[in-house]
Amino acid sequence: MQTLRDYLTRARLVLKTDYPEPELNYRQRGTTAGSARLQTWEIRLNPVLLTENGHEFIQDVVPHELAHLLVYRRFGRVAPHGREWQWMMTDVLGVPAVRTHRFDVTSVRSRTFTYRCQCKTAHELTIRRHNKVLRGESQYLCRQCKSTLVWDNSAAAISSPGDLIPDQS
Repeated sequence: MQTLRDYLTRARLVLKTDYPEPELNYRQRGTTAGSARLQTWEIRLNPVLLTENGHEFIQDVVPHELAHLLVYRRFGRVAPHGREWQWMMTDVLGVPAVRTHRFDVTSVRSRTFTYRCQCKTAHELTIRRHNKVLRGESQYLCRQCKSTLVWDNSAAAISSPGDLIPDQS
């Protein structure tokens, strides 16, 4: 991808270091736009969000993930969006240091299940969390009343995760 090569060339010039071109693939899933695999020098992009958002996706996500790789090579393990990453984004790659994307994720959002607590608040759990509850592997607590969430199987499945914290018991 030319955009990746352009940002990598800029980083090589500014940092006076010859970094290899990362492997680029389109296997990112869900609502995550992209991810950087530090150990394998790889960038994963979400093909659905890329298709839906085109140029804006490429201009935002590619330098964001490349910055993670460059920071790892230069500084080792540091905070994912810390000072080093912000410096890499703004001073080296010349783009704003924005942590999260703002793309519409309606088409990639996963199914959720309604759970309720003692204060009767509705909480939406992803299918992964719902299945963990069904298998007895996890329980989740309401952040307000701290009671265990119980599946409301009378509610229809909808599509956004709730405000939860894992049960510490």
